[in-house]
Amino acid sequence: MSELKHSPLDAAHRDLGAKMVPFGGWDMPLSYAAGTLAEHRACRSAAVAFDVSHLGTVRVEGPGAFDALQAALTNDLRKIGPGRCQYTHLLDEADGSVLDDIIVWWRDETTFDVMPNASNTERVVAALGAGTDGVRSEDVTATRAVIAVQGPTARTLLAAVAPDAAAVGRFRVTDFDFDGTTCVAAGTGYTGEDGVELAVPVERAADVWRAVLSTGIEPAGLGARDTLRLEAGLPLHGHELGSGITTLNARLGWVVGWDKGDFRGRAALERQQAAGVAPLLCGIVTEGRRPPREGSTVLVDGHAVGTVSSGNFSPVLDQGIALAFLDPAPDPGTPVVVEVRGSALEGRVVEPPFVRSS
Repeated sequence: MSELKHSPLDAAHRDLGAKMVPFGGWDMPLSYAAGTLAEHRACRSAAVAFDVSHLGTVRVEGPGAFDALQAALTNDLRKIGPGRCQYTHLLDEADGSVLDDIIVWWRDETTFDVMPNASNTERVVAALGAGTDGVRSEDVTATRAVIAVQGPTARTLLAAVAPDAAAVGRFRVTDFDFDGTTCVAAGTGYTGEDGVELAVPVERAADVWRAVLSTGIEPAGLGARDTLRLEAGLPLHGHELGSGITTLNARLGWVVGWDKGDFRGRAALERQQAAGVAPLLCGIVTEGRRPPREGSTVLVDGHAVGTVSSGNFSPVLDQGIALAFLDPAPDPGTPVVVEVRGSALEGRVVEPPFVRSS
């Protein structure tokens, strides 16, 4: 096994007593002293800060950068412009599987920061115009930390130490100054709550982290980040996206720019669309506090119709929730049974999100 990478904030997490776990090739905090449930609830009611430095940053720049991204990714950058962000997918050319789901920060006319998932950075670098005239693609992950400040009071509290960052609009990106250091803020996140993600040069990462926590924002680990994204119905690569799963299977067709011309994997999506898309991603809520688990079989009228891709306990709803790929996809309200380790959980199909932001 290769050695785990460490966040620029690793020492700060250990000083706070974080429980560290391997994730995507990185050693990252799962939770702190308060625990995952408390961290989850703090994000829904107030504000927390996550270290998400394990996410990649691929800097794509040059006069050909826009065209290279248009050809490589599903969404259409013509819908936005410099200073804005966009969610998009990188597809397998052959079958349309989602190799990664990505946020693009369009920094200026010819500069883009492409944010892949932790373990997918190398494949994204390879796909984004490397070696193409007029395009430079560089993995700059090691030069910065990324701190996600999320929750209904996130902006109000963050404004005390970084007012320009706190003011960035949703799905917009801007530079801001922190004590003489230029950093980047984007109105993005992965919790279903409003918030801001801060990209900070490595040498100032610990200073910004301490400043953020000094406002009363609580630290939170990847355990809470996962339960929050599940309540929000957001896909996780390797679960709701990945090998054998296309954008259309995941009901994310809105990230496909059908009007922009050719892009990697387009032909495969068109073939799937013509043949009929199945299975489809559905939400399930179960009775009681016991959660469905990944890989559990889902039955309708006694017949297996699919499997759970992500399942957990919802701290807000106080019951089990799950995302599952089902064929045929039942209508919302349809009763289901989820088989979990030899026992049956009764539930029903719902349309995500399970919890809407406060």
